[in-house]
Order: sequence, then structure tokens, then C-alpha cells
Amino acid sequence: MASINFRLRSSANKNVSIKVYTSLGRGNMIEVSTGFTINPKDWSDNTDRPKQNTAENKLLFNNLKKLESFLFDSINAVMSESVVIDNFWLETKIKECFNRVKKTDEGLITNYIQDLIDNADTRKVKVKGGFKHGISLSRKNSFISTKQMLSEYEKKTKKKIHFIDITQGFIDGFERWLLKTKKYAVNTASKHIANIKTVCNEAEKKGIQVNSYAKQINIVSESDDDRYIQTLSFNELDEIRKADITSEAYQNARKWLLIGCEIGQRGGDLLNITKDNIRYKNGKMYLDLIQQKTKKAVTIGIISPYIIDLLENSFPYKISTQKLNDHIKKVCEIAKINQMTEGKIFDAKTGRKEFKEYEKYKLITTHSFRRSFCSNYYKKIPTPVLMGISGHSKESIFRVYINAPEDTDENADLFMKFSDLIQKQREAEQKKTEQEPKPQFTVIKNGTNE
Repeated sequence: MASINFRLRSSANKNVSIKVYTSLGRGNMIEVSTGFTINPKDWSDNTDRPKQNTAENKLLFNNLKKLESFLFDSINAVMSESVVIDNFWLETKIKECFNRVKKTDEGLITNYIQDLIDNADTRKVKVKGGFKHGISLSRKNSFISTKQMLSEYEKKTKKKIHFIDITQGFIDGFERWLLKTKKYAVNTASKHIANIKTVCNEAEKKGIQVNSYAKQINIVSESDDDRYIQTLSFNELDEIRKADITSEAYQNARKWLLIGCEIGQRGGDLLNITKDNIRYKNGKMYLDLIQQKTKKAVTIGIISPYIIDLLENSFPYKISTQKLNDHIKKVCEIAKINQMTEGKIFDAKTGRKEFKEYEKYKLITTHSFRRSFCSNYYKKIPTPVLMGISGHSKESIFRVYINAPEDTDENADLFMKFSDLIQKQREAEQKKTEQEPKPQFTVIKNGTNE
């Protein structure tokens, strides 16, 4: 059982700090300042409390009694939870006991996030080589979603959440609510926790009082083995291209699918392209775009005759990502992309994604396009070239993305391949030089005997 006591750490003839220390057993003892002071001559060594010889000391005695009771209740409330009781926690509870933290509108985390959302376009973001203005649309939407979750949690707990409230107990409770009540996947819940940590760190830099635990927040992520995004092979894409589809809507979705698997872009970037993105150089087709998420300028060379024909003569009309996701499942079903495959599908009855085997067409989404491109062209085209098109910044992330472990022979094989090409080019140049007629020299006499 926890014990709570008070003491002075100095006997000087002047006011000194009153310390509170709690023992949680097994030598686990923590001590912090209560924020109160007293002259040692007014302190009773027998009771470890102020002598009640003046009105001021009687008030101080009652405040310490109040703090003792408050700390006992707070410790008992969290003993059954995985909360770390340390100096940070104890200091926070002392402030709560005496309402020493002024909770202003500026300190409300939802107000701060809303201001971040409102100023998303002018928000300064650090990038390689300096700064830029404006966060990506997906990042903005992520903060919008986190604010909605926090607002809903405030209604559930009937308490406004301030930055000073971001204790381990709060984070643990909020995360459990996201996972157990809202039925969110681990990565979705972790994204909200990560956003909270981000705004806490930023708010503290701006002078807003933030609970010191915020820096210790740990972000949990689902292992890559548990993440399943399907790809379509060249053979499967050929089956989709040849499938007998009569519906205009499904024909349009098929075009987007085939183009998407050939240019390797995210669904939002794919659906934003128009004929204005197309240009030609030396008779070859190129597609220029700027990725919404990374703001990177990307150029893709189009090599498939079928895709070139689509872009030039039968450009698909724009639809929403949701409609495209619905339609491409039907397209793949008609094309008989139906082998049993492991994956996750959202179940409306349980409110979460269920992992099991499904017909593959049920698992195809716009996320499949970019991954199919990377998987299909991997080792056929140098990895840095693929990364430049897909927008991946690190090869390690790219390999995880396509589930390709590091191949120690890959760079050596590529070097050998290009060495062979260079050697053949040199041999051809040498042969050409040897076959060229050698210059003939003729001696011309100048008419003298010399």
C-alpha cells in the first residue's frame, strides 16, 4: 500500500520548501516539492506537519491534509491501470489538487488543432533545404479526423481536454477507447496518438503549458506482416483488358485501373490527371504531375501501346475515389480475378476489418495500382528509377512496400548487366573503326633530284 509523507530538507532559519514523498513499495520512492514553504521553527518533527500555532500554519496544515487525501485517491484510481507513477505524474497531481494550472481556451487541444486546420495552407513546414508553406491535403484531413475523435471523447468523458491533461492515464484511456469502442485498427489509433504528440510538442514550443508526459508518448504500429494490399500481375491486367465489359461505368473504371497500374501513382493523383498532363519528346509520350502528398514533381514515361492509345483517343472521365473502388471490384470480378487470397475487408456488423480469405476481386482498391506498378517493374527497371516515379524516398521503405527483402546480388547483377552493354558498345565502336577505309598516302615528286 502506498504511503504519503511530508518533510523539510533544510533547517535554515528561513522559509524552506515542504516536500511530499510517496513510497509505492519495493524501494520505489518519489519526492517532489509541494509548492508550499515554512520556517523550520514552525515545523513539528513529531507529526511531520506544521505546528498549529498561527492561523497561517493552520491553513497550511489543512492544505497538506487535503493534498494527502487527494494523492491517496489519485494513486488508488490508477493502481489497476498501466500508469507510470513518477515525478511528472506527482507534480501534475499537486497542480490539479490546488488548481494551479490556468486552463484557458488556448490550452484546449481541440482549439489548437482547429487553428492548425484553419491555417493549413500557410503553415510553415520543414523540407529538405529549408521550409515551405502548406501541409498536404492528406495531413490536413488527418488532423481533422483527430479533432473529431477528441471532440467525441470529450462528450463521452464529459470533460474538456487541455494540454496539461495529456497524462499517461489519458493516453492509455483514449487509445483503449479507439481500439475497443471505436474498433479502429492499430495503425489508425496510433495515427491519432501521433497527431496528439505532434501538436503537444508544437504547442509547448509556443509557450503553452503542456504536460511533461507528452514527450514520452510511445507510438505503436501494426507489423507490416499484418498489412495486406493486393497487386495485379501483368497477366491479370491482360485478362482485365480483354474482359467483355458492356457497362459504360465499368469500362471507364477499367481504363483508370489499367492507367493506374502503369503510372504508379496514388489514387488521388491518378484521378486528377487530364490531357494537359501529357507531353511529347522525340516522339515519346511523357506524363507530368505533382503528387498531392509529397508535393514532388514526377514525370512518367508511357511505354505501353495500349495505355498510349487510351490517353490519346479514349481518355477516361473523372469519378470519385469511392466510386472507382466500387467499380473496379466489379471489373475484376467480370475478368475472373477470383482466386482465394488473404486480406482484410470492413465488416459493417462488427465495425472493423475482418482478416480471412476472400475472392481476390473483393480486395482490389485504388491502393493496388501503385503497388502493382512497383511490383511488376521491380528488377526490370532500376529501383531508383521506380522510386522516383512512385515517390518513395528510401529504398528500405520501398522494399517493405512491395514485400521484397534486400537482395545483396541486385546491385552486382545490375552492374554486370550495364558492364555487358558498355563492353558491347565499345566492341561495336572498335569494329566500326576497323572497317573504316584507312587513308592512302601518295608520294608526289617535286621535279628535282633532291
